[in-house]
Amino acid sequence: MTGEEAGNGRDDMLIDGCEPEPPQENAVPDGFNADYLKVYYGKLFPHDDMFRWMSYGNDGKHPGCDQSYFGRREFSFTLDNDIYLRFQSFNSASDMEKSINEKCPFKIDIGPVYNVDPAKRHAYAQAGDNGFTPVERELVFDVDITDYDDVRYCCSGADVCLDCWPLMTVAIKVIDSGLRDDFGFNHILWVYSGRRGVHCWVCDGKARRLNNEQRAAIADYFRVYKGNENSQKKVTLTGHALHPFLARSYSEVLQKFFEGKLLCSQKLFSHEERFEKILEMIPDETATSELRGKWQESRRTSISKEDINIARWGTLKKTLHLRSKKVLGLGRCVEEIVFSYAYPRLDMEVSKHMNHLLKAPFCIHPKTGRVCVPIDPDCCEEFDPTTVPTLAKLLGELNMGVMRSDGNDEWDKTSLGKSVRYFRSYFLQPLLKSCKLEPLWCSNETAYNVLVLFSCALHSSIEEMDGVKGPAFCVFDTLMVGQERWD
Repeated sequence: MTGEEAGNGRDDMLIDGCEPEPPQENAVPDGFNADYLKVYYGKLFPHDDMFRWMSYGNDGKHPGCDQSYFGRREFSFTLDNDIYLRFQSFNSASDMEKSINEKCPFKIDIGPVYNVDPAKRHAYAQAGDNGFTPVERELVFDVDITDYDDVRYCCSGADVCLDCWPLMTVAIKVIDSGLRDDFGFNHILWVYSGRRGVHCWVCDGKARRLNNEQRAAIADYFRVYKGNENSQKKVTLTGHALHPFLARSYSEVLQKFFEGKLLCSQKLFSHEERFEKILEMIPDETATSELRGKWQESRRTSISKEDINIARWGTLKKTLHLRSKKVLGLGRCVEEIVFSYAYPRLDMEVSKHMNHLLKAPFCIHPKTGRVCVPIDPDCCEEFDPTTVPTLAKLLGELNMGVMRSDGNDEWDKTSLGKSVRYFRSYFLQPLLKSCKLEPLWCSNETAYNVLVLFSCALHSSIEEMDGVKGPAFCVFDTLMVGQERWD
């Protein structure tokens, strides 16, 4: 792939467990093609809302705005037959809408805001590193369910079902809480990738102006899962007490999800090869031999009416609690198992670099035909990927809606309306209001100091927490000072 090309190619999900809908009058045949896209882009895609978002108040409607801001944003189009058009830029909402309608991209990616118009980058090529460089970019995160293939047994690869999708729900809850409570970010947009994962856009001004080193510090703050397919132990928790963020994630989200959902939905202890994977995480041969013996014996005798997965997990916890009094290193073992299976697994490279492209909200995924709709983090457990509207369904609804309504917004006649209204009311309007009030003196240096402290706190042993302020609490104090200034 050349420097002019861009393609992330990560979304290959097939939706399982969704019954086909009965044919309806005015229904459009399932499929994904340029003709369908032309109608979608022409009637349903929220061009104006996307422009207002990407402008961050720099729309020329008030004094002091940067009228070149939107024109320095990179867009990338993927056309039919995998033709990539990078470094697209537009001077207005109408220019963007006209280009999208004419080119009918199968995929739209959004990049950073550069110091100059990306379409004119070659004119600055001789100026060195500062001639053409990114200056702003949302802090973004990408969570892909294929990265959980070693802990989900219902699906693998591109497939997803309602038994494994809750892993994405957990990721949203954990990361969203950390971004808001620990870093003070407010304007966060979660988006369904259209097939097998979720994307996160952190749009606060202080987030958009972070440099690569600062972005890497935040990404590393959330990084706990560090293993690979050859590692028996992929999570190691140190110190006498968990870092406050990890403790909160465990008690409020991970433990409940693991014990209440994942144990039974993935049948983690129902098969020998599955519970052997868990036993490999226990650094005590006596404990593992004892548990293995009990579980193998239970196959030859009757077991209680209690679910075998819940029963065996209870036995494991009791055994490790007793053994931890005699063997060092077992105190965190139960928590490490839960983190290994349920904690979010981020694509670190997506978050660390300003110039990384990410798929735009409200695109259509070409494999599933589903819209990349926003997800409300406050009720993300209600999100069902199998009910996300498809391109064909929207066009069918549009046909029926034209006959029923004379409304101004075409999308409001379809099942896309709820998503656009959420995007406007709960994300875009508060964001644009904050852009008008954003303090100019909140410097990168302040943000950098806070982020580095946070990153260091996560990976340090916080033994000082017994009776005195440890690094985590010092970092929290630092953040609160910074938050008061930002507010």
